[in-house]
Amino acid sequence: MNRITLENYRCFRNAQSARLAPLTLLVGDNSTGKTSFLAMIRVLWDTIAEFKMPEFKEDPYDLGSFDEIAHYRGSRGGRSSTFKAGFEKTISIDKDGSTEILINRFEAAFTRLGTIPVPTKRRLQIADNWIEDSFDPGQSYEVEVGTSRGSWKPPTRIGSEDIRTKLFFIPFFSILQQVSMEAAYSKESFDALRGSDEIEQDDKNKIEELYDNSPWLHEPRPFASAPVRSKPSRTYDPSRPAPDPQGDYVPMYLAHTFFQDKETWRILKKGLERFGRDAGLFDEISIRKLGSRGSEPFQVQVRKARKPGDRLKGPPRNLIDVGYGVSQVLPVITELLRPSSPPMFLLQQPEVHLHPSAQAGLGSLFCEVAAEGKQLIVETHSDHLMDRIRLDVRDSVSELEPEDVSILYFERDELDVHIHSLGIDGEGNVVGIDVEGNHTRPPEGYRQFFMEETRRALWV
Repeated sequence: MNRITLENYRCFRNAQSARLAPLTLLVGDNSTGKTSFLAMIRVLWDTIAEFKMPEFKEDPYDLGSFDEIAHYRGSRGGRSSTFKAGFEKTISIDKDGSTEILINRFEAAFTRLGTIPVPTKRRLQIADNWIEDSFDPGQSYEVEVGTSRGSWKPPTRIGSEDIRTKLFFIPFFSILQQVSMEAAYSKESFDALRGSDEIEQDDKNKIEELYDNSPWLHEPRPFASAPVRSKPSRTYDPSRPAPDPQGDYVPMYLAHTFFQDKETWRILKKGLERFGRDAGLFDEISIRKLGSRGSEPFQVQVRKARKPGDRLKGPPRNLIDVGYGVSQVLPVITELLRPSSPPMFLLQQPEVHLHPSAQAGLGSLFCEVAAEGKQLIVETHSDHLMDRIRLDVRDSVSELEPEDVSILYFERDELDVHIHSLGIDGEGNVVGIDVEGNHTRPPEGYRQFFMEETRRALWV
């Protein structure tokens, strides 16, 4: 995703957009909407790509009912009856021997059904070609398509009984696929809307391509982590690993990989130990079997060198017997480094319980992972993590360029919050970015915040 738009959602009243990059950092005071921002990214993904109703109360996010989610404008303005969100995603398509750059734009509007928010309008647009569906809760469902020549109603038919039995939620992905097939093969007519001319074959070809030009819809769902991860245990019982925001599955995943897939374990172990050394947390990680059978308990153990660079290591220690920061960061780095990880990560305060050098090491890892093609959106309160990212980009430690980093500063203004899109220049400085992408001064609130923190650090 390259950009997120929000309107009347939680603390975001006026329509505003925020630039996303391969590595995006969310910074600002507490209770300024950073977690709500992360939650909406996953909701938007579910709204277009998943075969289920988008959920606003699924771990690690619990945004409450519609009344807690729609923006409250104060006693005079009341609560908004609807809220909107959307995103842009730039993709490259190989076509006729050349590469074509396309911008996918998706928008959704949400309205109340009882106490929950539900999507009542969804629209995907690529260039001048689009598909849109709309719901009248419990009554009707309509689909429209369009090109630069006009708009039409495809032969797609969803009856009122379907609306009732499916809670009037039809997966957008399946509608897009169905309409694409109808444009390619159906002999039924596309009815002209709002005075449009009769649909032509070229229009149908463009509508069919909407599905083909959205290959990212087949990607795995973004991984979302909780701000507090699971507590370590002295022993674990083998079970089938299933990812969860708190990272309860990670010991089981490590053991399963150790026992069942030696090559994947070798690669993962190497990455974990490299981060552990760089962060000063551990030099070796291992799985200790407590029996001869695979069904018997196991332990996760780590070892640390007696001094930096020393090949002699201390005794293996149980994960529960070392610093709490190790067990808290292990779920995050495992998810980032495992070979089958998803392309997008939504991380909340990954630096929790880590000492400053380990927080900085986490910043370097984020740069490496983002440079390899993943997208990380990270809520953080760590200056050490941010400073390491700035310096690694400046010094070209990874292949991450300045434009590959976005810093979103969330600033409160009474009942509203404004998102400032910032970036990093070639010298590693934080700069403002205007709507045309030019560098400007960071907003006064951002500069004042960090000036105050610097004064405190210097006892001024």
